Amino acid sequence: MKTFYGWRIVVAGGALQFLQSLLLNQAFGVYLAVLVEDRGWSKTALSGAAALKSTEVALLGPVLGWMVDRFGSQGIVRAGVITFGLGFMLLSRIDSLAGFYAAFVVIALGSSMFSNFIMSVAIIQWFEKRRARALSALQFGGAIGGLFIFLVAMSIQAFGWRATALGSGVIAILIGWPLARVIRSRPEDHGETVDGLPPASRDARHAEAPSRRTFSAREALRTSAFWLISLGHAFSLLVVSAVNVHAITHIKEGLGYSLAQATLVFTLVTVGQFFGVILGWVIGEKFEKRLVAAACMLMHAAGMLMLTYATGPVILTLSALMHGTAWGLRGPFMQAIRADYFGRRSIGMIIGLSTLITVFGQIGGPILAGVFADWNGNYRTGFTVLAVLSGLGSLFFLMARPPK
Repeated sequence: MKTFYGWRIVVAGGALQFLQSLLLNQAFGVYLAVLVEDRGWSKTALSGAAALKSTEVALLGPVLGWMVDRFGSQGIVRAGVITFGLGFMLLSRIDSLAGFYAAFVVIALGSSMFSNFIMSVAIIQWFEKRRARALSALQFGGAIGGLFIFLVAMSIQAFGWRATALGSGVIAILIGWPLARVIRSRPEDHGETVDGLPPASRDARHAEAPSRRTFSAREALRTSAFWLISLGHAFSLLVVSAVNVHAITHIKEGLGYSLAQATLVFTLVTVGQFFGVILGWVIGEKFEKRLVAAACMLMHAAGMLMLTYATGPVILTLSALMHGTAWGLRGPFMQAIRADYFGRRSIGMIIGLSTLITVFGQIGGPILAGVFADWNGNYRTGFTVLAVLSGLGSLFFLMARPPK
């Protein structure tokens, strides 16, 4: 039997997410811990790079959303892989904080062009019946990437952070380019159909199903569901971004573990994420997505509190697994629920506009945690505030009912 090409896109997109997770998203905390010690830069200053990356992604979101709706994703993904690799090569040559920020502007530009957002839009165009399952499968790459974060830590300890950054850039281009060539936009442009169904079967299925309204970006902005989903997503990213940036440093400095031990604990976040992705694959279309997302927000809050006040390795392990499971389960549902509510016609622009809201979570989490850490000498206050906000964020998803 011929394999539906949409699944090839899922595999290639997952592999690209693996690269981005391993080399940047999960590894940033390792670079932060090393650069604080090696260069003497403050945690707040380095957290600013994460904020700058998130700001750039947010500002580019509507533009990239319009471009992917208008021109497709394949060209954007290819350009992003090259830019991403060049950014890491620049990072290996920096000698100042300004140079560090400049390199991260380039890395952020590249990463945003083959981010989960762009990959998700491509998959949404190819899937409808199994959309949540396909989007969950995409997350396997990011989860697996986190499992191998120890390789980045080992490389930095053995060869230094400069050589590791240079090698990361080379690997990103050599491996990422062939994967980027697999990505295609709409199935109709390549003689395929959504879900790979024969045209007759698809027409019959739609005739039996109730009509579902498709929203333009302007129409989506007028619904409360757009704003509630975006706010809930932003509140979840307060915790996710703070953990990615500061967890290793907190475990190392605040809880007294070595860098290798802290990295191992952080790897357990990815183990939990992997489990959450599998859970999302199983239950993707069986439960109301907004209720699943609300439950995940409470898990984020509980995991953050356990990380903050961990009294031993057992609590620390449980915190990592709980946070990771919530992340892996909730993440794919963010785009799936938007596609379910608003349709696929303008989904790129709709998701792109939502980044202007979710960016406050991406920026606020690391900055808030870093400021409190520099002020108090530890992460307890900042992490506690973020945990409370995550719990409150569950209310946004509970209220986000489908628009009419």
